[in-house]
Amino acid sequence: MAKITKPLSDREIKAAKSRDKDYVLSDGGGLQLRVRAHGSKLWNFNYIHPITKKRVNLGLGAYPDVSLSKARELRQTNRQLVTEGIDPKAYKQEAIAKQKAQTEHTLFNVAQQWFEVKSDSITADHAKDIWRSLELNVFPDLGQLPIKKISAPYVIDVLRPIEAKGSLETLKRVVQRLNEVMIYAVNCGLIDTNPISGLKSVFKKPQKENMKALAPNELPELMRAVANASIKKTTRCLIEWQLHTITRPSEAAGARWEEIDLERKVWTIPAERMKKRREHSIPLTSESIALLEAIHPLSGHREFIFPSDRDPKKPCNSQTANMALKRMGFEGRLVSHGLRSLASTTLNEKGYKSELIEAALAHVDNNQVRAAYNRTDYLEQRREMMSWWSRNIREAAQGSLSVTSTSYSSLND
Repeated sequence: MAKITKPLSDREIKAAKSRDKDYVLSDGGGLQLRVRAHGSKLWNFNYIHPITKKRVNLGLGAYPDVSLSKARELRQTNRQLVTEGIDPKAYKQEAIAKQKAQTEHTLFNVAQQWFEVKSDSITADHAKDIWRSLELNVFPDLGQLPIKKISAPYVIDVLRPIEAKGSLETLKRVVQRLNEVMIYAVNCGLIDTNPISGLKSVFKKPQKENMKALAPNELPELMRAVANASIKKTTRCLIEWQLHTITRPSEAAGARWEEIDLERKVWTIPAERMKKRREHSIPLTSESIALLEAIHPLSGHREFIFPSDRDPKKPCNSQTANMALKRMGFEGRLVSHGLRSLASTTLNEKGYKSELIEAALAHVDNNQVRAAYNRTDYLEQRREMMSWWSRNIREAAQGSLSVTSTSYSSLND
């Protein structure tokens, strides 16, 4: 005859004293109260796993926080799960995970984790631009939504106003970045699939425009405009520095004196400041060095070659040259990034080897295998090409007061 367990009473539970070792009081049906040696009393539900058929203990909480009557309710709930072939412990863990997902795995929190990884492979300026676009266009409406509740229809409704304003380039970038966050969530096991993978097909596509740049024969016009413009000396030097070194706006604006090696005549930009996170060395021509000599009285005692007016301890804004070109009347014809295109076109027309031009532009070979084996930056081979390019700029500036011209000695006053 099966042994019948006498149900526990509150009086019996309260009277239970600790002993040298833990011991168990049974209420029947798998409900047990474990009295610990240090005095605490913990409820357990002891059951046979529906699949493995092994004995399992599931903690239900401590007495008196969980009363006898509440413990019996929990026993009944868990017995029903076992009857249905469900493991109560796994069921509880899944419920906790779901609750955690509601509070911890919001789009904002997941985006922060993704951004921490993303930031290691991009420049600081680009990282700032990415996060700002999410702050403005995504987080206000979607930030606190659990990642599992992100859906295409909801995201479309949130992003439609950007499309309505005609900001299609912004929209394209936001959709791309939001997709990267969702793919990160998939890879982390937070969601099974990316529900917005086809989102870009829903919106209008921006018209692709070529980088606004001048033709090689328009370089003299540019040099005249720079010479006659009512701009600060720092800005004039920055524009010509970017032109002579063929660097990106952010790379030129953030140049530091410590990056310059006058003995070797090389400017080395560290990997963390480069778009492709790869160190870039640039041969310095006599004209480039003349630029440094011209700006040295203003910033030689500071960290940055082109310091900000508002805070000289920081570099000038990467858009400084761009805004100056607009004020000179080049809006719609030239952006500061287009100075690289002007150089590239000129050097290609001159017949220089494409690998030297690509190295000067700090372009990384899209063929990853080939790039892995070809580590040379053609530094010495580029010296002659860069010298020709600087001479070409100087010749285009004849009759104008360029920074590198000896007739522009007033800059050093």
